[in-house]
Amino acid sequence: MDKERAVFGGGVAVITGAASGIGEGLARHAAALGMKVVLADIAVERMEAVAAEIRAAGGEAMAVPTDVTDAAAIDRLAAITHETWGDVRLLMNNAGVETLGFVWEMSAATWDKTLAININAMVHGVRAFAPRMIAAGKPAFITNTSSIGGLGMMPVQTSYVMSKHAVLSFSECLSLEMQAVGAPIHVAAILPGPVKTRVFIDSQVGGDADFVEGQRAFMENMIADGLTGLQAGDDHWKSELDPGLLNVVATEPESMSLRELRYYIHYLVGQSQDSRAFELVFWQKVLQPLAMIGLVLVAISFIFGPLRDTTMGYRLFTGVMLGIVFRFSQDL
Repeated sequence: MDKERAVFGGGVAVITGAASGIGEGLARHAAALGMKVVLADIAVERMEAVAAEIRAAGGEAMAVPTDVTDAAAIDRLAAITHETWGDVRLLMNNAGVETLGFVWEMSAATWDKTLAININAMVHGVRAFAPRMIAAGKPAFITNTSSIGGLGMMPVQTSYVMSKHAVLSFSECLSLEMQAVGAPIHVAAILPGPVKTRVFIDSQVGGDADFVEGQRAFMENMIADGLTGLQAGDDHWKSELDPGLLNVVATEPESMSLRELRYYIHYLVGQSQDSRAFELVFWQKVLQPLAMIGLVLVAISFIFGPLRDTTMGYRLFTGVMLGIVFRFSQDL
C-alpha cells in the first residue's frame, strides 16, 4: 500500500463503469490511496451513491454521467476532468457488458452495442485522454479491463469473448505505440477471473434458446464463489515487479499456460524495469523444455544409424536452440 500510495497518491484517476462491480472497487481503492477519483457510468444513481460514500469517508470524488458508446460523451468526460483537476495519472477503461446468445440469433443492434461498449469505448477513452497525458510528460498509467475469457473460447458468449481478445491486442499495440513515441505511460490489461458483479444480471440475451439460459445459470453459479467487486478492485493493484505496475493476469506465472505466458511476457517487456522475474519463468516454461527435447533428438539421431542422414534438420535446430539457451543462461 505504501508503494502504491507513493506512485498514485495525489493523482487523478478516471474510471469508467465505476457504479458497481470491479469499477466500484477500483474507485474506492484509488480514493483510499489519496487519489482524486472521477467516476463515469450510465447508472447515475448508483454512481452518485458511490461518489458520495467516498466523499463521506474523506476522499475526493466526482461523478460524471457518461454513455461510453458515445465518443462525444467521452470527449466531454476528458474535458471536464482536465478543467476540474488537471492532468490524469490513471485512466481505467473498465466499462463492459456481457451478452449471451448464438451468433446468428443476436440482433445487429445487440452486436453493435456490445462491441461499442467493450471495444470502441476503450479506443475512444485513449483517444480522448492520451494526448494530454502524453503532453504532460509525466509518468502515467492506462489500464484496460479484459477478462481471463480473453485467453480462451466459450460458446454463447462469443461477443464477449471476442471483445476481450480484442482488448488484449489493443493494449499490446498501445503499449508499443507509447514506447515508439517515448511516452512515460504504462499500459496494462486487467484479466479478472470469476468476480461477483452485476454482469450477468444486466446481460442481454440474443435469442431465447434453453441452451442460452442454461449458460447464464452456469456462469452465475461459477462467479457465485468468486471475489466481490471490492476485493477484485483491491487485488488488481500490484507492485511486486515494478512500483505502480498494475496486475496483468489473474494467475501466477508458474501456473500459466504457454498462451497466458505469452501475454505476460509482452506486458512485462513493455512495462517492467526489472524483467528478471519474466526471464526466470521464460527459462523454466519454454527454453528449458525445448532444450531437453533437442538433446533427446540429438541422442536419437546418433543411436539409430538409418536416421543419421535424415536428422540434419533436427541437429541444426538443436544446435540453434542450445546456442539460445547458453546465451540466455549467461544473462540469468
